[in-house]
Amino acid sequence: MYALRMSHLPPYLFARIDEMKAEQQKKGVDIIDLGVGDPDLPTPDHIVASLCEAAKNPENHHYPSYAGMPAFRTAVAGWYKNRFGVDLNAGKEVVALMGSKDGIAHIAEAFVNPGDYVLVPSPGYPVYRTGTLFAEGIVHEMPLTKKSAFVPVLDDIPEKVVASAKMMFINYPNNPTAAIAPEGFYREVVDFAEDHNIVVVSDNAYSEIAYDNYRAPSFLEVKGAREVGIEMHSLSKTYNMTGWRIGMAVGNADILAGLGRVKTNVDSGVFNAVQQAAITALSGSQDCVRTACAIYQERRDVLIAGLRDLGFDVPCPKATFYVWMPVKDCMAFSAKLLNEAGIVATPGIGFGSGGEGYVRFAITRPVARIREAIERMRRLGL
Repeated sequence: MYALRMSHLPPYLFARIDEMKAEQQKKGVDIIDLGVGDPDLPTPDHIVASLCEAAKNPENHHYPSYAGMPAFRTAVAGWYKNRFGVDLNAGKEVVALMGSKDGIAHIAEAFVNPGDYVLVPSPGYPVYRTGTLFAEGIVHEMPLTKKSAFVPVLDDIPEKVVASAKMMFINYPNNPTAAIAPEGFYREVVDFAEDHNIVVVSDNAYSEIAYDNYRAPSFLEVKGAREVGIEMHSLSKTYNMTGWRIGMAVGNADILAGLGRVKTNVDSGVFNAVQQAAITALSGSQDCVRTACAIYQERRDVLIAGLRDLGFDVPCPKATFYVWMPVKDCMAFSAKLLNEAGIVATPGIGFGSGGEGYVRFAITRPVARIREAIERMRRLGL
């Protein structure tokens, strides 16, 4: 009954995790969910108030602009200038997205022909892979290993693959490993893309979730980046707006035009009231972001200390709200946590073959629940 392409698509990782969690909850298990990266903190009040006011305006009840309201694109350009020092033409170099997942899922359809290679980090956000498969491209995994500081080694990509590659996804601060881009990495990516005519898609959704005075850069800060690629960003993690579905793609105008051409044929844009709230988020005080990061940092410290006390060798992340922990068998470890302790952790293999031997914890639950999770692991003898 299904199209052949469906046979290549695995079940979406987090949908399956939700199913497994629901099975345990039906048994009456008190679940501590450290699996999916969905902030438990509420959207800040001033952003909610902006949405409520905008939703009352009948002018916002019509179809929105496909590319995004001019005011929203101007706000994005202003935010990029203030945050990264990157100048953007709001009319040509900014496109509104229904969250960055929307753009990531559709970008390959604009540039990848059947049989073309797409360079995908492994482990990596699953949608890099599925978007490639929908475009009938071939996924080439770029391993992210501890030895390479969880950064792809571009020289290790086979010449045959490079010759047929159309696109590369990069993602720092990284999901799931929480690694940050080392100095010089973006320069290396730009040079590689220029040499081989490859479109670069930088997923920078976690740039604002950072600790210990670390400030994540933008790929577009590097000279020449705008000639070879774009960056996708999202308000989901920064402002606790995962359910609102609002983000942006910025950078090379021609690449964005291709993405926009796909999107105009498959969706009708972002609700104007949500865009108005996003303008408020981007243009207003960023104190709410700093407050959220302070909360996440406390949680990070509690989880890291607890895991190390249990004997686990786990690095302390400088960004994202993830902890990437090595284990012997990620599927067996995750199953044991869920079935015997009621704790949800994400098995690394769900992010690609490079994720085997790791589990990902999301620090999106209060400190008290994280302490309880550590105590449950202690009782298990982990």
